[in-house]
Amino acid sequence: MSTQRKPKPSAVIFAKDITALAHFYAEVVGMKEAHRDKDHIVLDTDVFQLVIHGIPKKVAAQVQITVPPQVRENTPIKVCLPVDSIEQARLRAAALGGQVGAKGKEWEARGFRACDGFDPEGNVFQVREGVA
Repeated sequence: MSTQRKPKPSAVIFAKDITALAHFYAEVVGMKEAHRDKDHIVLDTDVFQLVIHGIPKKVAAQVQITVPPQVRENTPIKVCLPVDSIEQARLRAAALGGQVGAKGKEWEARGFRACDGFDPEGNVFQVREGVA
């Protein structure tokens, strides 16, 4: 039997500006920075890590980020992140160049309320809050 601790589950989001995107997720979702080096920043909770990883330079030149960002809805994966309040996440996201959908776009399932949004680089994500 191994005594090694299992690593936390994590997801990776590739970004042109890792500092700005890490700040966005730290503020919107309430995560803390656990590690930083020149090509990635790790955000952490008790049970999960979100890694903001730089897009390789030879590819980054081909990636254009518009303002507002072009939402990349046709990707095969979406990160779903817990928050204390969807409304607070909505306000923080808007202030930081992203968006969480309007209240009318929220839906409920399996003990949570959810709403999709996008970050300043157009990556789609979802926030979830618990419901009684």
